[in-house]
Amino acid sequence: MNEGMPDEFWQGVEQFNAGQYYACHDTLEALWIEATEPEKTFYQGILQIAVALYHLSNHNLRGAMILLGEGSNRLRRYPSQFGGIDVDEVLSQSAALLTALQQTPENITAFNLGQDGGLPLPRIIQVNHEKE
Repeated sequence: MNEGMPDEFWQGVEQFNAGQYYACHDTLEALWIEATEPEKTFYQGILQIAVALYHLSNHNLRGAMILLGEGSNRLRRYPSQFGGIDVDEVLSQSAALLTALQQTPENITAFNLGQDGGLPLPRIIQVNHEKE
């Protein structure tokens, strides 16, 4: 399914992995608006996780948790690999982040994001589909 994904999708993946969550949202939302199923819900799930991470960067813990859950619920409808990405890995990483956030005090004013002992931020892993 990798070959069927538009260039804009891969641009959104790059933005997501670079921590450019708002830009990723804009890129994927443009695709989502025009898409049909099964891609429509797939794009929406990823962009909701991107918005969750954007909320997290702005210290909106509640918004981050809600959108992590909504995006994950949408992606659970897909097989382990879809659209050239490892869906299971995105789901696993998103679940780990959601668990960490649920154990964070609501009045926290600063988040330690990313590597070096911070909250585990999801990344989108591309899978290789080799057809012979």
